[in-house]
Amino acid sequence: MQKTIKVEGMTCGHCEKAVKGALNEVDGVNEVEVDLETGKVTISAGEDVDMQVIEEAVEEQGYEVVSE
Repeated sequence: MQKTIKVEGMTCGHCEKAVKGALNEVDGVNEVEVDLETGKVTISAGEDVDMQVIEEAVEEQGYEVVSE
């Protein structure tokens, strides 16, 4: 599965690293790409990964998922 989500609040390399690190800790996530300009995060993961878990991982870092 490949999914792109829109995340608000990311403004710098630290933000990118925090979101990537949190998502890479989620079981089943294989790859994470962050585009700071657009606020889009593309996640490559197994079919069994729950999007709620993805959203919670991002929000625990202090950012908001505004769309899937």
